[in-house]
Amino acid sequence: LLTLLLAGCGAPEDVVPETAPITQQSELLAACVDTEALAEAAEHSCTHAEAGPFESVTAAPLGGPSFVDVSVEHTAYNVTLPAITYRQWTFGYAGSVIFTPEESTEYAFLTSGYRAVRIVNAATNEEVGLECHYSVPQEVCGSLRSAVTADLEGGIDYRVDFAAVVPQPATFLLVIEETGHDHAEE
Repeated sequence: LLTLLLAGCGAPEDVVPETAPITQQSELLAACVDTEALAEAAEHSCTHAEAGPFESVTAAPLGGPSFVDVSVEHTAYNVTLPAITYRQWTFGYAGSVIFTPEESTEYAFLTSGYRAVRIVNAATNEEVGLECHYSVPQEVCGSLRSAVTADLEGGIDYRVDFAAVVPQPATFLLVIEETGHDHAEE
């Protein structure tokens, strides 16, 4: 997506990242079927999105190491993504944070606006398959708009990459919530 955006706008190839920072996986995800559990997770997360506690973080630029941790439970993170620019133009925003779940289960990554998302095992650089996408209904939560889910293993560091294309803002709200228990363990 980003590579096409930059190439389509006439940016020289040396400005285009070698690998697209975010796969289109999150854009092509099927809608979640178990919306009851996700609605409950979104409703609980909405409390934190509206009342806190809040923590502001600036995501690390894509391609480098990230030490920006978003693992504290029941916390709404105001995440600011670094700009992707060429000369005087800003094409979008992209960056990485680290999430280390305490237990092996399914997690929902709820955001205040749509963001492309990729989750990667920080140690092996293997991409984690996202399960599904959930559009948070306005009546469930007015502060959170979108969620993607993934089964993650407890104690593993995951790099979570986010990207947004202009005119979306660089800053968004992120709340991570458990949606299942022991799904990853067998």
